[in-house]
Amino acid sequence: MRGLFLIGVGGFLGAVMRYSLSGAVQWFTQSFRFPFGTLAVNVLGSFLLVFLASMADSLGVFGPTIRSFVFIGFLGAFTTFSTFSYESTLLMLDGEGILTAINIIANVGLCLAAAWCGRAAVYWIWG
Repeated sequence: MRGLFLIGVGGFLGAVMRYSLSGAVQWFTQSFRFPFGTLAVNVLGSFLLVFLASMADSLGVFGPTIRSFVFIGFLGAFTTFSTFSYESTLLMLDGEGILTAINIIANVGLCLAAAWCGRAAVYWIWG
């Protein structure tokens, strides 16, 4: 029961952080057409998840409770793949073919690059 509670608390914090960060990025870019906020959250979430998971795997840090809180709860609610899918669909339905393609390529490409960087960073820092 404690584990479910920690996942729930992590999910709450991740969702609040996602809303705050994506809103701030969207406001900063002043873009009304392209979802820069979702892109930023997806890239950061991809980096953090693989960085922390690589630390956990290679250094043996984070027990099962912390892993559930951070990976399932916080980062599970922080990343926004369903939002990305929804926004891509809206762009497509609005006839924004080029922006749809840019959004899909940027999210997938940058998130995979961020994930690779997260793993590389762990090995660079802790060898």
